[in-house]
Amino acid sequence: MTTMVIVGAGRGLGAAVARQFGSDGFDVALVARDQDRLDTLAAALDKDGVTARGFAADVREPPALGAALDAAAAALGPIEVLQYSPAPPADFMRPLLDTTAADFAGPLEFSLYGAVTAVHAVLPDMRFLGRGTILFVNGGSAVRPLPARAGTSVAYAAESAYARMLHDTLACEDIHVAQLVVPGVIRPGHPRNDPATLAGALWALHRDRTGFRHFAGVLEGEA
Repeated sequence: MTTMVIVGAGRGLGAAVARQFGSDGFDVALVARDQDRLDTLAAALDKDGVTARGFAADVREPPALGAALDAAAAALGPIEVLQYSPAPPADFMRPLLDTTAADFAGPLEFSLYGAVTAVHAVLPDMRFLGRGTILFVNGGSAVRPLPARAGTSVAYAAESAYARMLHDTLACEDIHVAQLVVPGVIRPGHPRNDPATLAGALWALHRDRTGFRHFAGVLEGEA
C-alpha cells in the first residue's frame, strides 16, 4: 500500500481528492495547520471507507513541513503521490503598487519554498518505489498575472517555473509532475470547479501521465 499526501488539505478540494484517491486504493495523509480540523476531516473520510490521517504543519515553516511528511510516510507507507495545493491567505493579494519588497516574502515562502520542501521530502520514497506523481494546483494568476493580486501572481509564477523544471528533470525516473490551473473559485455545484470534478481531473493527471500544464476551464477573456 502506498500513500497520497495532500498539502493544503481542507473540506473542499482536499476532501474530494482524498475520496477519489482513497477509493482507488491509496491511504491519504492530510497536511494543514490545524490538527483538530485535520482529525475531523480524517474521521469523516474514514466513514467513507478512506484511510486518512492528519499531520499538522505550516508550509511556511520548512522543518515542520518536512517532519510532517516524514511522519506521514512512517505511519501510512511510502509516498507515491504528492499534491501541493495550500490556499493562500487574503493578505497575499494586495494590489501591485501597494505591495513592497517585504510583502513578497510571505507568498514566496508559501508557494515556492513550501513546495520545494515538500518535494525534497517525498522524492526518496518515489525513487524507492520507482514511480511517483507530483501535482500542483494553482489559480489562473499562475499563467496570467493580475495586478490586483500581486503577491500570489509572482509566487505562483515562481512555483510554476519550479514545477515545470521538475517535470522535465524527473520524467526519466518515471516521476510525473503536472500542474492543474483552476480559473475562478472552487465551489460545489460549479460546472467546472466543483471539488469532485477537479478531483477527477487530478486523478486523470496521475493516471494518464501526459503533459505538464492542464486547465480546469478557460481563463477569463479567452475564447
